[in-house]
Order: sequence, then C-alpha cells, then structure tokens
Amino acid sequence: MRMLKSKRLVLFAVALLALGGGYAFWRARPPAETRPVGPPSVSVKAAVAQRKTVPVYVRGLGTVQAFNTVRVATRVDGQITKVFFTEGQEVKAGDPLFEIDLRPFRAALDQAEAAKERDQAQLKGAQLDLERYGKLVPSGWQSRQSYEDQQATVGQLQGALKADQAQIDTAKLNIEYATVVSPLDGRTGARLVDLGNFVQAAQGTALVVIAQIKPIYVNFTVPQDILDRVRQAQNAGVLKVLAYSNDDKTKLAEGTLSLINNQVDTSTGMVVMKATFDNTDERLWPGELVSARVILATQENVLTVPMDAVLEGSDGDYVYVVKPDNTVEHRDVVVALSEGGLAVIEHGLAAGDSVVTEGQGRLSDEAKVKLNTQ
Repeated sequence: MRMLKSKRLVLFAVALLALGGGYAFWRARPPAETRPVGPPSVSVKAAVAQRKTVPVYVRGLGTVQAFNTVRVATRVDGQITKVFFTEGQEVKAGDPLFEIDLRPFRAALDQAEAAKERDQAQLKGAQLDLERYGKLVPSGWQSRQSYEDQQATVGQLQGALKADQAQIDTAKLNIEYATVVSPLDGRTGARLVDLGNFVQAAQGTALVVIAQIKPIYVNFTVPQDILDRVRQAQNAGVLKVLAYSNDDKTKLAEGTLSLINNQVDTSTGMVVMKATFDNTDERLWPGELVSARVILATQENVLTVPMDAVLEGSDGDYVYVVKPDNTVEHRDVVVALSEGGLAVIEHGLAAGDSVVTEGQGRLSDEAKVKLNTQ
C-alpha cells in the first residue's frame, strides 16, 4: 500500500515538472508578429536603367612615345667646367646645359684676329706699292714684270685676309659651341657625363638625353578587321582618341588620331596607329603602357545599365529587375553593345527599371531583396 502511494507521488511530481517546462517554453517563445516568416531577404545593390549618349570605341594597347628625343653631344673638344641644369628639369630651346673650357677657343680667336690685323697692314702697303708701280711703268722706271708681281702680292694678301676671317669665324663658333644648349623644349633625363670630364666631338658621346613631351605621341595597335571602319570614320572628320591607364580604368588624356600606318603587320594581323596629345599636364610619360580608345561614333539617347547587371545564361543575356514590393524577377534582355562599363539594352528593359548589379548569385524569381546603398 505504501509502495503504491509512493508511485503516485512520483507520477504527480513528474506531471508537475512537465507542466512547468511547458509553461516556461510558452512564456519564452516570441510573439506571433515577431516570428520569421519565409526565407530572409537577400542584400543586393541595384542601379536604374537610364538613357545616355554612348560613344562607340575601337580599343588598342600601346606605349607613350616622346614627340622628339635628342641625344645632346658636344661639337668641340674640351673639359666640362660647368653644368647648368638638374636631372629631370624642364628646359627651353636655347637654355644652357654644359660649358666646356673656353680658354683655348678664346686664345684661338685672339690669334686669328691678330693675324688678320697683320695681313691688313701688309695688304695696305702692298696696295700702295702697286699704285706707285702703276704710275712708273709708262715712264719706264718700273718694269711690267715688277708691276704684275706686285699685283700677285696684293692678291695673296687679300686671300690671306679671307682665311684670317674664316679662322675668326671658326674661333667664334667654337666659343659658341663651348656652351652646349638645349636644341628644343623638353625634359632632361639623367646626366650622362659629370663635371670635369674631357669630351671629344669625334666620339659623339651623349651628355644628356632630352625628351619633348608636350605634345606627345601614343603608338598603339588594332586588329586589321576593324581597319576599314577606322578609315571610313577618319574620312568623315578628325577622330578623337582617349588614353587610359594600362588597367583601362583611369582616363589620362584626350588627343586626336594622327597616323594610320601604311601597312598591316602580316605576322600579327595588326596595324599600327598613332595619336597626338597636348599633354600640358604631363599625365602621359614616355615609355608608359596605356590603353587607347578611338571614338568612331556616338549613339544618342540609348538605354543603358551597368555591365555588372547583365548575366549570361544558356538562353542569352538576362538581368534581375527589382519590383516595387522588393522582390525580383528574371528578365531576358538584348545587349546591343558594351562600352565604358555600360551595356546598351536594345530590348527587355525600360528607362527607370531598377536592376540588381551585385548579389545576383543568391537570387531566384520572386526572391525578397534588401537594397544595400553602401
């Protein structure tokens, strides 16, 4: 009897514990209105389809080339006594760069001028003698032979004066050449010969290299398949060329197409083109790798979305359109062309449609989305 009573007490205690646990669970559960309903929203980024003017490009990879490059060398022999520039300095045509020891050339000038003065004095005396001989020949006091010999002497001295003047001119020219000047506007490179070195004109050793970078060229190549399109566009007017950084993201400069090479490289099927840029801000630098875009035409008022919004499926291109209730739908589109990170949409969208640009991998039709504005 006692055992039966104990069993009843145990069962009663277990029942009380079960009721207490159920009540605690009921108290702890969230209210019905806060419980999650359906799958969570997907965080995405979106952009609005807009009508824009889109240029049509031809792209090519190339390198920047100085408009002119000059290896500056000496025209006279001597020791470098002065350097007037710092490496990398911008210089103008005629600016002094180096000075070579002037003393030998000044001495040569003094010597040539002295020789000229001597020969001028001798010529003056010889001309007076010739004049006297001419007066004495008719009377027989001077022979015809003496008169003619004196004429020859005068002629020799006149020739000597011309040679003296040539020596003077040469000495003055050497003095001028002893100051090595910049032949053009440009920027100096590294100094190739140091102060105190002896240089010789015959060796042709470069003292410094000057590159003209304003204006500047960009040489680039394009496939031969688009050569005719470029030539036809050029016949209609001057073509604008945009230079971008090597990663094709940063615009560096605007210029014009100045050359289409007169032959195609048969080994590569590419044709070389050249564009000229003012480069007043010096954003293009000789030897730099750049991406060139030749603008052939522009399309006005076309519907565009970011290229990141367009996905490629088995049946063609498509986008996810964000509907007013913040759900998405799969929409097939026809892309006419893609330029500068934009896709031109020919069919499938309307201006003002919001399309997903990031996070499409987790989407499906009617998926709930949350727009991420960051």
